[in-house]
Amino acid sequence: MGSEAPPAVTIHVTGFKKFHGVPENPTETIVSNLKEYVKKKGLPKGLTIGSCNILETAGQGALHTLYKTLQSSISDKDSESSNSGGVIWIHFGVNSGATKFAIEHQAVNEATFRCPDEMGWKPQKVPIIPADGGISHKRETSLPVEEIAKALASKGYEVMTSDDAGRFVCNYIYYHSLRFSEQNKTKSLFVHVPLFLTIDEETQMKFAASLLEVLASLN
Repeated sequence: MGSEAPPAVTIHVTGFKKFHGVPENPTETIVSNLKEYVKKKGLPKGLTIGSCNILETAGQGALHTLYKTLQSSISDKDSESSNSGGVIWIHFGVNSGATKFAIEHQAVNEATFRCPDEMGWKPQKVPIIPADGGISHKRETSLPVEEIAKALASKGYEVMTSDDAGRFVCNYIYYHSLRFSEQNKTKSLFVHVPLFLTIDEETQMKFAASLLEVLASLN
């Protein structure tokens, strides 16, 4: 399947289920439908879509599932030929107050949940990875966030870059994913999306497909 082409980048995607105050999470819809949506439009050159998973909106209690999901991309990578174009993780999360898409630069080693997660956990000023040191420690994506945002803006999307993924589950998952990426030579990116009431479903599906295209073109 396309082995004669240049090495394809494999992009794995996650979204979240419902959580406190957001009974219908747009990222669950986006990620569940993304493979089919992109197939219909035609897959961009140099891109393979790997897994599309929906995570519980939870921190500690969902870690086992997260690591199983992240680990699967490494096993796949090992079994492929060594000229693989690499692995990128995109994590979609919702920001219910947002009016634009936000490409997140970094995650902070702090879990301070404003409300309990879906498993009832509500940490306050807890380091996500104690071995990384204090709660001010940051991890940054190795992907060119400004360049990605610019490319998406040029396609007509309302998009910005952000240095603050919050201190709730989105930041928690991103921090773990960035650490995993550093250890396993993959790449990770978190993208916050608005509610469908703010930016409709079709536009958000197009945005997700365009993001895949932009990431494939960086390879």
